[in-house]
Amino acid sequence: MTDPQANDDTLRLSKRVTELARCSRREADELIEMGLVKVDGVVVDALGSRVRADQRIELAPRPAGVQADRVTLIVNKPAGYTLSKTRPGEHGVAELVVAGQRAASDRSGILFLKRHQQHLVSAGWLDNDATGLVVLTQDDGVANKLIKDATDFEQEYLVWLAEPLPPEALARLNAKRELEGKRIGPYKISRQSDLQLRVVVRQNRPRLVRGLVEAAGLNVTAIKRIRVGRIALGDLAEGQWRYLREFERF
Repeated sequence: MTDPQANDDTLRLSKRVTELARCSRREADELIEMGLVKVDGVVVDALGSRVRADQRIELAPRPAGVQADRVTLIVNKPAGYTLSKTRPGEHGVAELVVAGQRAASDRSGILFLKRHQQHLVSAGWLDNDATGLVVLTQDDGVANKLIKDATDFEQEYLVWLAEPLPPEALARLNAKRELEGKRIGPYKISRQSDLQLRVVVRQNRPRLVRGLVEAAGLNVTAIKRIRVGRIALGDLAEGQWRYLREFERF
């Protein structure tokens, strides 16, 4: 596409930065995104910005921090958020991936860049009315592992009930072998309290947990996923997110 300003007396800021910092175009874009570039004393962090040859360009030192090409992060999804927006008015969970929603407890050392908001896919399913741990990733390897090999990873949920759990209900809950005509993989349901269940499954499909509990005649008021594989939600507050650290593996 032809740049409408290509014939004026300005240059792309990124080109000036590559010359001053002796770096690649990609590294220049990173410096701009990180707010490390000033034009005439004013920070300019918008990619595609243009400057005149007589304007003063200043580069601040790059702070220490881990830079990740393809990031994976976890989000504590609120109820009502979808994994992908398909209808007008819906709120997608990726909308939460903004600087202001990053958990203060994030210890990854990764510097937040705008490109980390792009090309995020949900690695697995979580119902719209459920809350809790969602994995968003730019890494196809992570996405394929959690989707195609879902039976290799436990998923742990807490389920809240409208009425106290009857004594005989737990046996019914663990006896189910099919749901909606499809065989159910290994799972375990245990009692946490009169109004709360713990559900561990090795399958990821829409409304599986709710379907299992309701098939036993129980009314569900809330569902929260607290773990996928070895990655736990921990103290991540609802609506917040954090980067997965380098040593964390599912």
